[in-house]
Amino acid sequence: MDFGLDRETEALRERVRAFLEEAVIPREAEAARNLDRLEAIARELQAEAKERGLFLPHMPKELGGLGLSWRQLAVVLEEAGRSLLGPRALNAAAPDEGNMHLLHKVASPEQKRRYLEPLAAGEVRSAFAMTEPMGAGADPTLLKTTARRKGRGFVLEGRKWFTTGAEGAAFFLVLARAEEGPTIFLVDRENPGLKLVRTIPTMDHWSLGGHGELVLEGCEVGEEAVLGEVGKGFEYAELRLDPARLTHCMRWLGVGVRATELAQEYALKRESFGKKLAEHQGVQFMIADSHMELHAARLMVWHAAWKLDRGERIRHEASMAKVFVSEAVNRAVDRALQITGALGVSEDIPLSIFYREVRPFRIYDGPSEVHRASVGKRALFKGLRP
Repeated sequence: MDFGLDRETEALRERVRAFLEEAVIPREAEAARNLDRLEAIARELQAEAKERGLFLPHMPKELGGLGLSWRQLAVVLEEAGRSLLGPRALNAAAPDEGNMHLLHKVASPEQKRRYLEPLAAGEVRSAFAMTEPMGAGADPTLLKTTARRKGRGFVLEGRKWFTTGAEGAAFFLVLARAEEGPTIFLVDRENPGLKLVRTIPTMDHWSLGGHGELVLEGCEVGEEAVLGEVGKGFEYAELRLDPARLTHCMRWLGVGVRATELAQEYALKRESFGKKLAEHQGVQFMIADSHMELHAARLMVWHAAWKLDRGERIRHEASMAKVFVSEAVNRAVDRALQITGALGVSEDIPLSIFYREVRPFRIYDGPSEVHRASVGKRALFKGLRP
């Protein structure tokens, strides 16, 4: 594995960084003051990303994307992740990015025309409805939502919650249990059997559409709504979730980097007890810990991306990266907040916002404990070497 970046990737990284510095980061304060304008701001930034040739880095060129490798995508999404607005500006934010990946792999030509193409163009948003209040979540086998055959279609019944992006989504990928097994259905927002009953109040506020609770009651769909094959829902969910966990890591890694950059800038200017904060060994230790952990996190992400580029599965690597990166980023943001003191607690700089946004990362897409258990089980019972 070559740890260097070729000229094309390095140039692309510089273009993304310039876009962030010139167009995206200057809009952060406006978005923070009025989160109701978050979607409008994102659409304005998407228009500029298209003009700069940075839009849709994760999709192939025939869909209007950049056709990047996973390794290149790791570089781009880390840079974009330096702002909470960055991934959305590139139309590479969750859950749409993961949904596009799954639709591109599994959807029929008609489903791609109807759902993937407008999603890739940034014309609509989507949501992935798997988690349930008392059913599927960290353990998807507890799936309670049902899909009963009726004529040439199905009737979905059940309840979903923490469906990210639900408010304003044009369609949902709904995981339900059919007689043949778990199945994913494409359900339009206009379906009268699907109701968004509330947007759940959470500590994080920058995900477009929030985290919704849905009720599926007499939700009728035709056979054409089945994504892929009936009974293969868990297989498709894993096909989506492993790469999506990795792209989460790519984006959040950028937050950890930006937080550390802000802490370094402040430490070099702020004086305390007769010298700059940067001259205090305690601060140097904190910055060193963040650098070491973020560097290790980046290498884990790059290794998993390299394996994806080779056509290999990354379930083990994705779990390891999800735990390590989420915890490293949380610690880096916490240290940055501590170094910047009262300024960090304020919203004059985005550290307090980062703090609220990154904490759920240790829970979303599988809590650290579940991934640790999976890693340990594979290591012990499949004889994996460290």
